[in-house]
Amino acid sequence: MDSVKEIPGLVKKLRGTFDSGRTRPLEWRLRQLKAIKTMVKTRGDDIVAALQKDMSKPSIEALVAEVSFMAQEADLFRKKLPGWMKPEKVSTPLPVQPGKSQIVREPYGVVLIIAPWNYPFQLCMSPLAGAVAAGNCAVLKPSEVTPNTSALIARLVPEFLDPDAFAVVEGAVPETTALLEQQFDYIFYTGNGTVGRIVMEAAAKHLTPLTLELGGKSPTIVDKDVDLDVAARRIAWAKFFNGGQTCVAPDYILAHEAIESRLVDKLRATVKEFYGEDPKQSKDLTRVVNRRHVQRLSKLLGSGEVVLGGDYDESQNYLAPTILRNVREDSPVMQDEIFGPILPVLKVPSVDAAIEFVNKRPKPLALYIFSTNEENQKKVASRTSSGGMAINHAIVHLSVPDLPFGGVGPSGMGAYHGKTSFDTFSHRKSVLKKPFAFDAPILYPPYTESKTKWLKKLL
Repeated sequence: MDSVKEIPGLVKKLRGTFDSGRTRPLEWRLRQLKAIKTMVKTRGDDIVAALQKDMSKPSIEALVAEVSFMAQEADLFRKKLPGWMKPEKVSTPLPVQPGKSQIVREPYGVVLIIAPWNYPFQLCMSPLAGAVAAGNCAVLKPSEVTPNTSALIARLVPEFLDPDAFAVVEGAVPETTALLEQQFDYIFYTGNGTVGRIVMEAAAKHLTPLTLELGGKSPTIVDKDVDLDVAARRIAWAKFFNGGQTCVAPDYILAHEAIESRLVDKLRATVKEFYGEDPKQSKDLTRVVNRRHVQRLSKLLGSGEVVLGGDYDESQNYLAPTILRNVREDSPVMQDEIFGPILPVLKVPSVDAAIEFVNKRPKPLALYIFSTNEENQKKVASRTSSGGMAINHAIVHLSVPDLPFGGVGPSGMGAYHGKTSFDTFSHRKSVLKKPFAFDAPILYPPYTESKTKWLKKLL
């Protein structure tokens, strides 16, 4: 759709669909989830092609992180949904007997999903799958920064899913602003904290519940007791996957001073192994999304000693995988989430010093510790706070469907993935059912002394 003026009517249409009860039956939800699986299975090549046009994303990264991820999630939801939808029985205390108590999960209604550009297909469709599983209607707002993927989503959703229950609104700030002026029953936003605050302010006007999937500077602690070869390989892969444009990418390394020099050498060798002597020629490196972000990232290169990379080409949205050493903690690269292929390395004298460094900063979306020392692993886990954590690897915790994915504090609120997605888009309604029989007179006036005595006995 093209006109901001059409948005109120669109939302009204979806609300009519929801109010009709059409989205509530299990069978309808299962059909929509099957349609999502069919979409990614039959149009996977189109999805990969759009991602390559937008970001020069390698086909393997596109398939693993966007296409295959969605296929697996749709399958999981279809398999588990009948069980998830069953009412949850809870105990009924004696004073309320006879009766049956249960928690029923019901859909919120019409939800708004605002997606980012770094994984523009997956981060639009994954929340949608949760909304579908919970029985909601939804408006999708894909990112205008990746126009080819946005246009593809706008074509595929009405082709495969119920067009009376789901709609896609393309556009930029005017369209997003117009959407936020509408009254939705739930809002799911993925992006940066600045816009997250705007979304939260808009939601507050209607007291609309929401999930904010934000970001932050995810630290990577590397202990002196570590397999450096494996650690370097896993960190480099996680950092430069998708061109460093991953909300849980290792943002900076806190390396124990005993191994810092060797770690930097191994990281440098690993990056060359992955992308060759001239990464600009590599087909395995995702480009920075646009020129504006190349310009933003290039200003961070002076924050330390460039020991690898550092070259860039705005005309090709290219910035080489870069490692910075001797970085000051107050330097520009250490202020905000980098969201690009720049990896600062800072030395620390101990794991305790690394914990202190992390705890002085806003709570991150993810935190990583590489160590063979189990006491240090436990120490980091118990003394830091982050949305999620991985030990001896990075970013792969997102692939475990039973682990909720979400932030804490400035890195976000709420979570999703797996059953958590279903719970996020469902209201947990408390239901007590009582028979007409056994209507205890003790509840009603007049409140006699004998009734008071009986009530005291029940306490």
